Amino acid sequence: MRIEPYQEEYQDQVVTLWQRCNLLRSWNDPVRDIARKQEVQPELFLVGFKAGRLIASAMAGYDGHRGSVYYLAVDPDFQGRGFGRAIMAAVEELLADRGCPKLNLLIRSTNLDVRDFYEKLDYSEQEVICMGKRLIADQ
Repeated sequence: MRIEPYQEEYQDQVVTLWQRCNLLRSWNDPVRDIARKQEVQPELFLVGFKAGRLIASAMAGYDGHRGSVYYLAVDPDFQGRGFGRAIMAAVEELLADRGCPKLNLLIRSTNLDVRDFYEKLDYSEQEVICMGKRLIADQ
C-alpha cells in the first residue's frame, strides 16, 4: 500500500470509504470534517492506495500534549491484510517525529472487532471516561 497525505481530489473516495466502513454518523458531516482537518495539521491526514484504489485513511492530530487518531478506515475488501497496521504505523511515526509522547483513540463500545485490532497493536484500555460537547452542529 502506498501511503500519502490527503489531497482535495480524494474527497469523494474518502467519504465513500468511510461509508463502506460504517464510520459516518448523522451528526457529523464528513465533508465538513475533511475541510476542518485541512485547516489544522493537514499533513496528519493520511490515505492509502492499493493498485490505484483508495483503500485506507487515518486522520490524526497533536495538541502538544497528546496525539489522537480518528477515521481510521480500511476498505472491507482489503481488511485483514495488514493495511490498517501499516497506516497506523505511519501515523505513529509522524506523531513521534513531532515529539508526541502518547496517542489516544476512541472506539465505540459496540465495535469489538476494532478493539481487538488495536489490542494487537499494543494499545490498551485506559481507565478514563470520555466526555464530549458539540460546539458547532453540522446539521
